[in-house]
This record gives sequence, C-alpha cells and structure tokens, in this order.
Amino acid sequence: MAANNAPLMELRGIDKAFAGVKVLEEVDLSLHANRVQALAGENGAGKSTLMKILTGVYRADAGSITLRGDKVRFTTPRQAMDAGIAIIHQELNLIPTLSAGENIFLGREPRTRLGTVDWPRLYRDSSTLLERLQQRIDPRTPVSRLSIGQQQMVEIARALSLDAEIIVMDEPTDSLTDIETDILEQVIATLRDAGKSLVLITHRLAEIFRMCDDVAVLRDGKLIHQGPTAEMNEDMLIRQMVGRELADRYPYEPPTPGDTLIEVADLVAPGVEGVSFHARAGEVLGFGGLMGAGRTEMAQALCGDVGVISGQVRLRGREVRFTSPRQALRAGLVYVPEDRKQAGLLLDHPVGENMSLTALPAFCGPLGIIRHGQENAAIRHYIDAFSIKLSDPRQHTETLSGGNQQKVSLAKALMCQPDIVILDEPTRGVDVGAKREIYLLINQLKRDGKCVLLISSEMSELLGLSDRIMVLAGGRITGEFTRDEATQEKIMTAAAHVDAPQEISAR
Repeated sequence: MAANNAPLMELRGIDKAFAGVKVLEEVDLSLHANRVQALAGENGAGKSTLMKILTGVYRADAGSITLRGDKVRFTTPRQAMDAGIAIIHQELNLIPTLSAGENIFLGREPRTRLGTVDWPRLYRDSSTLLERLQQRIDPRTPVSRLSIGQQQMVEIARALSLDAEIIVMDEPTDSLTDIETDILEQVIATLRDAGKSLVLITHRLAEIFRMCDDVAVLRDGKLIHQGPTAEMNEDMLIRQMVGRELADRYPYEPPTPGDTLIEVADLVAPGVEGVSFHARAGEVLGFGGLMGAGRTEMAQALCGDVGVISGQVRLRGREVRFTSPRQALRAGLVYVPEDRKQAGLLLDHPVGENMSLTALPAFCGPLGIIRHGQENAAIRHYIDAFSIKLSDPRQHTETLSGGNQQKVSLAKALMCQPDIVILDEPTRGVDVGAKREIYLLINQLKRDGKCVLLISSEMSELLGLSDRIMVLAGGRITGEFTRDEATQEKIMTAAAHVDAPQEISAR
C-alpha cells in the first residue's frame, strides 16, 4: 500500500456496551479505497457490532469516526447510506411479500414524471443487477418463493444498487455454494478495482486469503491485529482469533455402522424428483449440490414440513408418511433448518425456552407439570457443551450473535434425543472454533449410534466429515461416493449434472 494512500474511513477508540457488558473496547480500524479488508474473529468478538456502528445501526459509547478526513456521527442507517456506505447484513433483511425487484430498490424506487413508481425501469434495473451476479431470477418473483441463497443474492444486488464507496459484507457467502461464491469473488474484485473499499466478515478462512488484501482480528471486543493478508497464514490467523492452537480442523472418526435407520425410495415432492438412498446408525451421510439442487426440499419432505407426492420413506423398516415436523420428532427424526431466523428459533423468546421447546414432554411429570429443575439442568448442559456466549438463559435469543443463535438451534434439536438428525448447513455463520465444537458433536452422535444426514455447501466440510456423499442436481441424485472415492472435482461434476460416469457405491 502506498504511503500517501490516506484512509477513506478511520474508526478510533470505539467502545460499546450492552446492559453493562463490554462488547467493544478501544477499537481502531482503517479502511482504504481499492482494498478489501477482512474482519475476523470468533462469534461474539464484536465484528457485527463494529460494522453496525460504522453504518449507523448502533451509536458508539466512545470514540470517533472520520470519513474522507472529516468527522462524522451517523445516528441512522439512512445517514450512512447517504454518505456512501452500504451493508449486507448476516441476517437477511428482506420483505418476503415483496418481489425481488421491490426489495432491491425499497425506499429508492425510480419515478416517472408524474411521481409514480416507474415499474418497467425498476424491474429492468433489477434484472441488470441480478445478471451481474449471474442470477436467473425474475425480479417480479416474491422473495418468499426464493431459496435462502437466492435471497442472499438479492441482498447483494441491493447493496450494489447503492453504488456506495464503502461496502460491508457480513457473512455474504454463508448460504451460497462454491459456484455462487466464485461469482461473488469476481464481483468483489471488480468493485475493488473500481476504487471501492470493501469489508468482508467471514468465518471461511480460505475466503480471507483468496479475496482480501488486509485482515483485522477482533478477540473479546479488542483489536488484536491489523495488517496485510500476505503476512499471515491460516494457522497464524486462527491463533490470533482464538488465542490458542487449533489442530485438526476436521476431526473425522471412522464409522461403526449399525442397522439401517432410514430408507428412501423414489421420493417425489416439490423440488424433489425421485430421490433414493439409505443411511445407517453411526453414519454421516453427506448431501452436496448447487443452490436449488433440492437438498433442503428433500429434508423438508422427510420431516413432514412439505407434502410427499409419491415414494416411500421407512424408519427402522417401518413405512412412514409424516404430515408435520411434530410427527417426525415423535418418531425420532429431527430437522435443523438452515434458516434459523425464520424457521429454527423464536427470536423474541429466551434462550432456555427455545432450547427445551422440543423436549418438554421429557421434563413433564405424571400430571403434566414441568420439572423445571431437570429442564434447567439440561439447558445449562447444552450451554456449556456448545460454549454459548450469553449472560443468562433468560436472555432473549435475538440478542445473541448469529453463531450463538445457530448453536441454540442445534441444542433445541438434540435435546429431544433423536435417532436421525438432519443438519442443513449446521455451521452457517459459525466461527472456526465453534465449527470444530459442532464437528466433535457430530462425531459424538456417530458414537452414540445416531444417523446424521449432513447438508453442506462448504466442500471441505462435506469431504472432511462424511462417510458417504450423495450429490443432487435438479432434484435428483446424480452421484454417490464413498469417502475414499470422493473428490471436489467429482462432486462438482455431479452437481453440475454433467453427463459423465458416476461411481456408485455398493449398497
């Protein structure tokens, strides 16, 4: 970086506390034009809070912000937006009932000479932005009909529509597959070359070294490091983030398969076209594929969240047809959805209530009275086991960081002691240290004789944890590989549904 390249924005001595708990302490951060700045750290380190201060969502308790050399103090996101700052939040902020185009230009709709909304221009400009992200999304489509990954692309398109000088991306790739992530990487490089300053918050360390020029590390609300990415490696970065060595990123344990717990034959449901597979106790069966391949739709059909059109599902040899997730739960099958905000948690309820919700019958006495002592002991067990950062189990779930919310969602599912666990993007928004905790938990589930169906868009995670891998494309199984057979190239070939021979494992 040239010596005369003055920072576009500087944050100095930033402090922030919530309910007396210090979240940020004396944080300094400099942002430069033509640079991509990574912001790394564990869940609860203060990354999202710092960026919300930068973009006017929160006000700092102390410290100063300068933009282009002038002091600024944003009290609303609109002020930051008008100053040329855009943010893509980790949690989607779209209105489901509005179309993709309406969400992209919400509050900034183009107008005709008569002052009415210029709908043709709105949809035309929306199409241009979505095509820039290589998305074949009709901008008239309601957001509620889009997948989580497509919704994330709409969020990114909205940020691009602002033509901001500073663009903050908070976990933008969490719900994207590798191909969509490659597209976003190209967009980030183009924006950087056009003179923009970008901030990327991501738990995927490879993205930091691939996409970012600089990296800053927060730990426990304090800035530990800021400097060029080229001067770091993954091991050094992990040490800075967690304050210790973190060996064996994917602690795989060989399976000890037991009886077949689930058999699926020619399953047809919305978005699913004749899927067949089986999985055993003590096994992790991974599911790969591109965005819209049908993996989530398959999981929703298995747990009764959507109706099955035809085909058979057998649990322990007995045919079942669930019409609700509650029926599946009673039969020992639980689904942990990828979208914790909309489908996984009651964010305005306490953490403890969320965690014990699925297991309440186990805590009830003969007269239906809840044994709160047992319930609270179980809640505390999972808080400790998952290292969930909170002040009290009565704390509302919406006040937790995204990664800690994900841990609560997992605890909620596992507290009912299921035999079959479907994990849909279980480490979405989770830091590297917490990821390993979840991986160890998956190994424990294997040792306990559980059957784990793992849906993941993170290729290294899929390859690192699965005993077998099924690949979907267009709602169909296009490849099946044992752990020894599976490679990234084979999985991507099957995911793209290229007409090439697939290795089918012996059943």
